Amino acid sequence: MKRDPDIVRKLLFEAEASDDWQFVYDFEEGAEGDYYHLQLMKDDGLIVDVSDYGFRLTSLGHDYIEAIRSDTVWKKTKSGASKVGGMTLGMMKDLALAYVKQEAAEKLGIKL
Repeated sequence: MKRDPDIVRKLLFEAEASDDWQFVYDFEEGAEGDYYHLQLMKDDGLIVDVSDYGFRLTSLGHDYIEAIRSDTVWKKTKSGASKVGGMTLGMMKDLALAYVKQEAAEKLGIKL
């Protein structure tokens, strides 16, 4: 199975939207792809296990969400990743942060 950054982004937003400090994933039929991506997110330190089916976002996970929250930044990040033939999640976060900094510098009229 290939890693899909869009699934990672979707799952991060679902975890952030949880009313509780932990995100309990409801594993439905055919959700193997989501489960696989949750495992990848654990590998990269974006989430940690807190129970059999419960996860919580790490500080790194929250940082990643902030970097990829904007749809515009996300589209630029995915486009940039495809131009170089793919990237790790960490590299995608760094690229997204670069786009966020660029937008902030333009909007605020300062150099970052």
